[in-house]
Amino acid sequence: MAVDRRQVLANARRLVVKVGSNVLTSRTGALDVRRVHHLAEQVSTLCDGGKEVIVVSSGAIAAGVGELGLPGRPKAMPELQAAAAVGQGRLIRTYNECFRRHGRCVGQVLLTREDLEDRARFLNTRNTLRALLDLGCVPIINENDSVSVEEIRYGDNDFLAAHLATLILADLVVILSAVDGVLEVDATGRPRVVSVVERIADAVRLDTGEKSARGTGGMSSKLRAADIVTRAGVPVVIAGGKQPNVLTRALAGEAVGTLFLPAERRMTSRKRWIGFTARPAGRLIVDDGARRALAERGKSLLASGVRAVHGTFAKGDVVALAVGQDEPFARGLANYSSAELALIQGHHTRDIQSRLGRSASAEVVHRDNLVILG
Repeated sequence: MAVDRRQVLANARRLVVKVGSNVLTSRTGALDVRRVHHLAEQVSTLCDGGKEVIVVSSGAIAAGVGELGLPGRPKAMPELQAAAAVGQGRLIRTYNECFRRHGRCVGQVLLTREDLEDRARFLNTRNTLRALLDLGCVPIINENDSVSVEEIRYGDNDFLAAHLATLILADLVVILSAVDGVLEVDATGRPRVVSVVERIADAVRLDTGEKSARGTGGMSSKLRAADIVTRAGVPVVIAGGKQPNVLTRALAGEAVGTLFLPAERRMTSRKRWIGFTARPAGRLIVDDGARRALAERGKSLLASGVRAVHGTFAKGDVVALAVGQDEPFARGLANYSSAELALIQGHHTRDIQSRLGRSASAEVVHRDNLVILG
């Protein structure tokens, strides 16, 4: 399919740029200041041209390893967190010095998964980032590795970048990696970069599943992140971060890296949060008739279509919807608590008042608060 990249990216005003550890480090694993400077130069050029850019930067642990004189990346969580605590200061100091050469300030924001899953904290974070952008600063975002534990970690910054795109309604996500994009084998047996991907499934088929040497992700995590972003209606570019002027060339429409085309309909920020950012507090098992009504006819979920309730949740919490043991096909905001749903599941709407002892909503999940995942 012939795609005009310039046309796809023409209206991209607000960008999330994720840069991986392998892009920012030297062969020895230490932070490479020259690479940070080159990134700052490109981002500043985009900002001068009217773009708003948020940088999601890995590299704190790698910087900490260098500062502490460690022989390599630690494996135990306390040592990793210690390296992150030391390295984050070095990393943001380097960013500050590099951007200052171009007349720009930076603002450091460290996040955990909880910061974006909780709706109030999500909105507070958005307000902070918008204020930084309005003041002409470049937000430098990283996961707060020095305090994160498994339950509240994203695990790698590809997913953090995807959810930040939801947070600030980005027009484009660029993931700068150690590889030049998604690779396929041509007729001569040589690997080449796939220029445009229309469906994530096509790219997954080509993925080797290899992880990066110093980071925590790999192409597999990048593809999952791209899936989240493109389903929300936003394009993604995965490109080699060590290429000269890769950002400015990509935004100019050059065939740099792999472009992932977005879904035709762009989701609102609220629906993106429901569908991809908030962690479901429970799961509703529905019958196939309810699934078809929701996914194919745009209906709301009624109590009569609910077959089982899993988990403990309150009214207003996000719940996943599934048929039997299948993967969830949707997420939505519950109009009832799990205890209330246990009383009305499988019953007709007219029976809800008598079973709960009060009048209540006809919909278990209203279609305006529902996101179909697949």
